[in-house]
Amino acid sequence: MNGVFAMNQAMGLEGMLRALAERHGKQAPSHDQAFGLARPPARRRCRAIAVAGGKGGVGKTTISVNLGMSLAMAGHEVILLDADMGLANIDVLLGLTPTRHIGHLLDGSCGIEDLLLTGPHGLKVVPAGSGTRRLAQLSNNEHAAVIRAFDDLAVPPDYLLVDTAAGLSDNVAMFAAAADDVVLVVCDEPASLTDAYAVLKVLSRDFGVRRFRMVANMVRNAGEARALHQKLARVCDRFLDVALEFMGMVPQDERLRQAIRRQSAVVDLWPASRSAEAFKQLAGAVDTWGEPERLALDRIAFFSRQAAAATGW
Repeated sequence: MNGVFAMNQAMGLEGMLRALAERHGKQAPSHDQAFGLARPPARRRCRAIAVAGGKGGVGKTTISVNLGMSLAMAGHEVILLDADMGLANIDVLLGLTPTRHIGHLLDGSCGIEDLLLTGPHGLKVVPAGSGTRRLAQLSNNEHAAVIRAFDDLAVPPDYLLVDTAAGLSDNVAMFAAAADDVVLVVCDEPASLTDAYAVLKVLSRDFGVRRFRMVANMVRNAGEARALHQKLARVCDRFLDVALEFMGMVPQDERLRQAIRRQSAVVDLWPASRSAEAFKQLAGAVDTWGEPERLALDRIAFFSRQAAAATGW
């Protein structure tokens, strides 16, 4: 009898609230609102940023690590995915020792949460595994499975940085096409410029990516960085339908080389160095970006329809 009485009281209270709301021209509260039941919060949107470079040796991984660390130091939740399958080295650069890698995720022996390594300042790293031939030969379906696995994160990060491999394999193209933003790392070398242009061409022509952001790495000063950007931008304006924005620069700095040898991020080891200040400025630039032009899935903001259409996933 007590249960029936309580239910009747509840129904009566809900009716009173509805009548009161209608009397004042307001929308009646829902059943959950009437009893103070919290609705599940909307899933936070993550911004996925792919870091590409075309040519190897341009400092792409170093920029990924220090940019991710700078964003983490600024109070953001950041996950750094090492997408250089089979030749991964982010864990090495940060002195981390993974016990699992992407291969374990693909064979079902662990979930995405189990792969996360915690680095300095709370930066999370997803290791890809090194010296594993199978990981270097993943199929398109397996790449897609890695991408979709991020939907299983209980709490998405603010930023997901994807350090892609060198060259322009399917691995690079698929991860870059699935991201919200593509950051292109370029050095003042003919081979770097040529390979960077190839990345721009393929991603724009085959995957519909129309906006890129360029970081000039290992330059002597801001003037040299701007000149490098203009050199590549002029070619893009003439032959490609893309926008190549200047994101910033990272100067030549012995402190950065020393930090790499000590398996640390320069922003953590020598925060007042020239290169560390440059990485902080890059992180500040990321914070000012507006909404991406190519929205990916709302759940993780990582898997775009354009990438799905281009690859037939």
